[in-house]
Amino acid sequence: MTAAGAGAQKSVDLLPSKDFAGWVKRGGNATYSIEGKEIVGSCVMNTPNTFLCTTKTYGDFVLEYDFKVDPRLNSGVQIRSECFDRKTQVMWQGKLIEVPAGRVHGYQIEIDPEPTRDRWWSAGIYDEARRDWLYPGILGGENKAFSDAGRKLFRQGQWNHVRVEAIGDSIKTWFNGTPRANVNDDMTLRGFIALQVHGIGSDATKEGAQVRWRNLRITDLTPKDNSLSRAEKDAGWRLLWDGKSTHGWRGAKLNSFPNKGWEIKDGALTVLPSGGAEAASGGDIVTNERYGQFELTLDFKITEGANSGIKYFCQPNLDPITGTGAKAASGSAIGLEYQILDDEKHPDAKLGRDGNRTVSSLYDLLTASTSKHPNAIGDWNHARVVVRGAHVEHWLNYRKVLEYERGSEAFRALVAQSKYKTIPGFGEWSDGHILLQDHGDRVSFKNIKIRTPKTK
Repeated sequence: MTAAGAGAQKSVDLLPSKDFAGWVKRGGNATYSIEGKEIVGSCVMNTPNTFLCTTKTYGDFVLEYDFKVDPRLNSGVQIRSECFDRKTQVMWQGKLIEVPAGRVHGYQIEIDPEPTRDRWWSAGIYDEARRDWLYPGILGGENKAFSDAGRKLFRQGQWNHVRVEAIGDSIKTWFNGTPRANVNDDMTLRGFIALQVHGIGSDATKEGAQVRWRNLRITDLTPKDNSLSRAEKDAGWRLLWDGKSTHGWRGAKLNSFPNKGWEIKDGALTVLPSGGAEAASGGDIVTNERYGQFELTLDFKITEGANSGIKYFCQPNLDPITGTGAKAASGSAIGLEYQILDDEKHPDAKLGRDGNRTVSSLYDLLTASTSKHPNAIGDWNHARVVVRGAHVEHWLNYRKVLEYERGSEAFRALVAQSKYKTIPGFGEWSDGHILLQDHGDRVSFKNIKIRTPKTK
C-alpha cells in the first residue's frame, strides 16, 4: 500500500492545537474540541453539516487516520474540498451543478456505522454538495458487495483505520487494511482536508453524540518546484522547463533564446517589464518541439495590471495581426491563447465580447466560467490545458473553466467573429509550439510540465 513517491517524504501530524491554529470551522454550529491527542466532534441540533477545515490545501497526498463514532451517526472526512463566498458552478457530463455560497463541497471519505440502515459504506467516496455517491455509485462499485464487505470490516465501538491515496486523478481508499474504493476523477485536484460532524436536524436523541479522530497524518506528495514526483514520471509527465536554463526554448522569431527581456532567477522564468507593448522587448518564447495532443500544466504569477498568455498550436511562421485582424508589422505569434490578465486593472478585460479576454479565457473567442477563482495579484496560480483529439479544456487553480471542440461549427463561428477571422484554418492545425507571451509586463512562470500520449 505504498504510494509512488511516498517513501521520499515524511508524514506530518495534522492534530490541531488547542486554539485550532491552521483550521477553520465552516457550515453549521457543531462543536470541536481537543482531548489529549484526539479531535472530538459533537452534534448540535438544528444546524447543518459542520466542517473543521485545514487552511492549507493539498493536491497529491497520502492521508491516514483512526476514527471512533457513535453508532447513531454517520460522518466523514473531506479531501480536495473547497468553499467559496459566492455561488459557483461546475459542469459534469453536460449537467450544470450549482454550489451555494459558503457551502463546503468536494470528495468525502465516508464514515458509516449505522446498523439501522445496514449500509456500512465506510471508506466509500461521496461527492459532498455536487454529485452524491461516486463509489459505490456513478464511478464504480456494487452496492450490496460493498455493504457486505463493510459490515465485516467495521469495528463497532472501537477505533477504525482509514488510508487515502490521492495522486493525480486517482483516489483510492483502504479500511482497516482492506482496499475499498478506487476512482479516477479530475473534477477537483486540490483542496483542503475537513472533518465532518453531520447535521442531526431536530433529533434530541442524538444531541451531543460524538465522532472522534486520532493519528491524523498526511504525507504531501507535491514535488519541489521544477521537478517531477515518481508518480508524475510513472504517469508520463516530463518537464518542459528545468528551472535553471533556456534548454528547450527559443524566441518565437529566433533560432535561439532572446538575449534580453527574460530573466531566470530563483526557479522562475520571468518576462521583464518593458512598457506593456506586445513582443517589443525580448519577444515571445516557444518550445523547440511541436505538440498536437497533450496535457500542459504550469504555475504563473502576475503583477498589478499585467497581461500575458500561454499559446498552444502556435505557428510562428504566420504574420502577426492587429486587434482588427489586419496584418501588423510586429506583434505576438499566432496561436490559440490561454489568457493571463489582471482582470481588475487591465483594460483588455473589458474588450472583446462578453469577457473573452479575461484570465483563463480562450483569448478573443470563448469566455471562462464566472465561477473561476484566480488568486490574488502576486500569488501563484495553476494553469492546465488539455488537448485530446478535437476536445480542449482550460483549467484555473484545479477547476475546469471552459471546454470546446476545435474545428466544430461552434468553434468556427467564434473565429469568424474574432480578430483571427482573416487567418485560414485558425486553430485547426495538427500541431504547433507552446508559447509564453512577452506583453511588456512582469509575469513569472514555473513548474512547466507536459504529458503526451504514449506512442505504440
